Amino acid sequence: MGHAGDLRHRLGLPVLVPLLLLAACSPGGGTPADGRPGASSPAASGPAPTPSVLDADPARLPADRESALALVRQVIASPDSFGPDAVKRTPYESDPATWPVLGADCVWRQAKPPDSVLATLTRSFELPAAGGKGPLRLSAVVTVHRTRDDARWEMAESLEETMRCPAQQLRRDERISSMLAGVLLSGEGAQHTSEDALTESGEFHSTELGGPHPYEWHQAQTLQFTVAVTGKGAKGRTADELSGLSAQAVATMLTRLESAVEKRS
Repeated sequence: MGHAGDLRHRLGLPVLVPLLLLAACSPGGGTPADGRPGASSPAASGPAPTPSVLDADPARLPADRESALALVRQVIASPDSFGPDAVKRTPYESDPATWPVLGADCVWRQAKPPDSVLATLTRSFELPAAGGKGPLRLSAVVTVHRTRDDARWEMAESLEETMRCPAQQLRRDERISSMLAGVLLSGEGAQHTSEDALTESGEFHSTELGGPHPYEWHQAQTLQFTVAVTGKGAKGRTADELSGLSAQAVATMLTRLESAVEKRS
């Protein structure tokens, strides 16, 4: 999602030009703005491999949909991943049989997950309105792909979608605009927790909550897994607040993933 123009100044992140080029050439897919795994279909060649930060035990990696969904539920954020004030929203969990896809018209719709996805799940949370601030709405998503390349293509397509659709319709009563994105590979800057990390930011508009308010999307990939958090602002909520909560929950999910699949001494 978003323009590649002034990214360094707005996000403090380098733009990964090779990833942008690959994303532009990759097959169509989706990175839902509400818990946004991207449909991924690897092409004949793909992004250059990045050394994994996770020393996984092959025997602990999921091999089918049932074990993948069980792992997703073990890893995905819970309310306390966002601190003591976060609560569940209704509906709390998405249907694992659905997959958000961004159309050519930049509108999100639900579809069947692609064959490259073993399991995916989205959970929705909220920091209730308090102290003159409006409700801060959050979502977390974990996706298990069949292969590491599938997960890497999801990241590439996420970035391509920001460039293709800097303004997007999330739901009938919600939209985002002025989207910008940046990428850090492992070892770039202070990024040492995943193979690939993507940050997107923009403006959130809601019939209920008004706007523009801050919007944040943080996504990370390692091995065949992606984890992500979306934050939608409201009156009195700052981009720094959304970014901090999102980064905290992403870090929690990466830690849970490491515990679930790493080699045991």
